Amino acid sequence: MSVLVGKDTRLMVQGITGSAGGFHAKQMLEYGTRLVAGVTPGRGGEKFEGKVPVFDTVAQAVKATGANATCIFVPPPGAADAVLEGFDAGLELVICITEGIPVMDMLRVRRVLEGLEGKARLVGPNCPGVITPGAPGVGCKIGIMPAHIHKPGHIGVVSRSGTLTYEAVGQLTALGVGQSTCIGIGGDPVGGMDFIDALELFQADPDTHGVILIGEIGGGAEERAAQYIKEKMNKPVAGFIAGTSAPPGKRMGHAGAIIAGGKGTAAEKIRALEAAGARVAPTPSDMATTLLGMMSKA
Repeated sequence: MSVLVGKDTRLMVQGITGSAGGFHAKQMLEYGTRLVAGVTPGRGGEKFEGKVPVFDTVAQAVKATGANATCIFVPPPGAADAVLEGFDAGLELVICITEGIPVMDMLRVRRVLEGLEGKARLVGPNCPGVITPGAPGVGCKIGIMPAHIHKPGHIGVVSRSGTLTYEAVGQLTALGVGQSTCIGIGGDPVGGMDFIDALELFQADPDTHGVILIGEIGGGAEERAAQYIKEKMNKPVAGFIAGTSAPPGKRMGHAGAIIAGGKGTAAEKIRALEAAGARVAPTPSDMATTLLGMMSKA
């Protein structure tokens, strides 16, 4: 069983003829992801890498190839419309890598997403993507993560930070521990999936035996996740919260990583998670060992 992506995923890449889209599409192909189409307006009829058909619209790509997921590398001014085009075409999964999408554009996307009532999932924007590690034809990588650090296994990872996702994965793999699925939900203030959405999937997945949750200052997503962990999770969860030294009112890295109105501090998030039964690693280098310590005691 896979979480979000796997052998049944048929992917298209929006912006496949751009430098970033083309580079990462090639990496996904080489990993074994079923890349069935690309989309760039005005470039329909071309072939990417000599084999992947390129279409002018998402609707054309879905009709011709049966694609059920998309990865978006469209520049910020057009990225929200690219997401909406994926929704309109009936795609089950939309993963938006683009950073810097205006918040007002994402509010429009969010309203449409909520109206779909679970018929589609959005990951991102401003995220590294999703990977279910595995051999070609089994594993699936959608996004920009370095595939070579991942190893198939039973630990789920969900994170607001792309870099810290790679750090957690690298630690696990170095210890010989593989991952079931890694989900980068992104660091923007308005987006798609949040921690609870990912935790629900990991809780229901029999191949996920434990979870690393990586949060940061700003917003209340980690506190909501803590409530879910307390009420619904029976699998061990280890966390890390970035930004413990950030001053109030100062944005640190991600657009959503800001303490405002005295809310969203690292201390509040750590207290909530630990009160829910999760353990929070004191430093980024302790993420994997913190979870494995919990699992060994269990």
